[in-house]
Amino acid sequence: MAEAKGKGNAREDAGKLVLRVALGLLILLHGIAKLRGGVGFISGMLAQQGLPGALAYGVYVGEVLAPLLILAGVWTRLAAAVVAVNMVVAVALVHMGELWSLSKTGGWELELQGMFLAASVALALLGAGRYSVGGARGRFN
Repeated sequence: MAEAKGKGNAREDAGKLVLRVALGLLILLHGIAKLRGGVGFISGMLAQQGLPGALAYGVYVGEVLAPLLILAGVWTRLAAAVVAVNMVVAVALVHMGELWSLSKTGGWELELQGMFLAASVALALLGAGRYSVGGARGRFN
């Protein structure tokens, strides 16, 4: 019985690894684009909302630092929560007009943002698992 449970846990941890790698890599690519192109457009959107433009630099935390932590499996729950907040802010600033829209192919216009948000919330709840630098019982994992 213990062996079957161990195999189940290994599969669960492998699933967490797949989720971490997918979310971490895909969000990191957005962060790399921001590193290359800057965050001026985000700063402008924040200013239009009456918020300090300097908050735009927080995108580097949500799209570079947090994904790197998620990929490594260090402070995964915290990093995933940061990504979730980042996605909520992105939807609020950039995509609110598309919130209730369908794409030309019939999917939700915000399916990518929705999937990133759902995956980050799932990781915040599940943690990194044993296939991580932090290990299954690592702090915040």
